[in-house]
Amino acid sequence: MIRALWIASTGMDAQQLNIDIISHNLANVNTVGFKKSRPDYQDLMYQELKSAGASSSPSTQVPTGLQIGQGVRTVSTEKIFAQGNFKQTDNPLDIAIEGDGFFQVTMPDGTIAYTRAGEFKIDRDGRIVTSDGYTLEPQIILPTDALTITISADGIVSVTQPNVSVPTELGNIELVRFVNPSGLQAIGKNLYLATNASGDPIIGVPGTEGIGTLAQGFLEMSNVSVVEEMVNMIVAQRAYEINSKAIQTADDMLQIANTMKR
Repeated sequence: MIRALWIASTGMDAQQLNIDIISHNLANVNTVGFKKSRPDYQDLMYQELKSAGASSSPSTQVPTGLQIGQGVRTVSTEKIFAQGNFKQTDNPLDIAIEGDGFFQVTMPDGTIAYTRAGEFKIDRDGRIVTSDGYTLEPQIILPTDALTITISADGIVSVTQPNVSVPTELGNIELVRFVNPSGLQAIGKNLYLATNASGDPIIGVPGTEGIGTLAQGFLEMSNVSVVEEMVNMIVAQRAYEINSKAIQTADDMLQIANTMKR
């Protein structure tokens, strides 16, 4: 009976963490480029009271063993990098990635971070930057007299200027992809860092090497489905409730055993 109390408590802990993850997903339902997370579970070790195949007599064996599981634990949270819906904004510096890939941005300490959020701005020096002022890599500087900005599907950035009939190419936006994007480390601000699990970044031109293309004037929205998360919340709530019922039942049985008289 004491074992049942501890087993059920692991189930309650797992569902509490599940609700935390669901809450985080729902909180970011309108965050540009956000990718939802899901928890992965494993059962805990087993207490083996009888081994399968043990001898029950000189000529027979036990066909099945007797094992008691010790509960569940959360082993990881996995980012789901499914494509989010596109929102048309007609802002020339809003860029969505159609397919796999990440933008590269330079952090204040010089390290490279990666993002799917394409809501870029222009700083006072004409550089294309994120909402936090992190520079897009490779760096592209727009002239102060630029009239229009055009970004092609393969990442070529060009502008039109007064008294110039031909658009001026300023550079290329490069994207990166990873063998295991779920291994990236999320650090907030819509940014990720490469890890040993994600593998090294594979840099390429949009539309090549399995990398997606760019869509100017669009934003990729969060891939969180409110309906799916609400269903997950109901399931988690019921699982939490049934584990609490198991604790109550074990407690009631202990109380009965405690009040027995000879």
